[in-house]
Amino acid sequence: MRLSDLQHKDIVNVLDGKKVGNIIDININMDGNMNSLIVEKSKFFVSMFSTKDEIEIKWEQIEKIGEDVILVKLSI
Repeated sequence: MRLSDLQHKDIVNVLDGKKVGNIIDININMDGNMNSLIVEKSKFFVSMFSTKDEIEIKWEQIEKIGEDVILVKLSI
């Protein structure tokens, strides 16, 4: 799977059903394995108390990668 394939998928938090945002980058370790996704927060997910526009989703937080959606478990 390519990064461009992942960038077209919606990222949804399974804990509340809200769209988290869009993938803008990935973090890869020295062995070539993906550590995490860097996601630009959607306007619905942004908190007025948060100043960060992006969030890092660790590989362990990814529940399922589907055809149209990536399901993640975030407790934010």
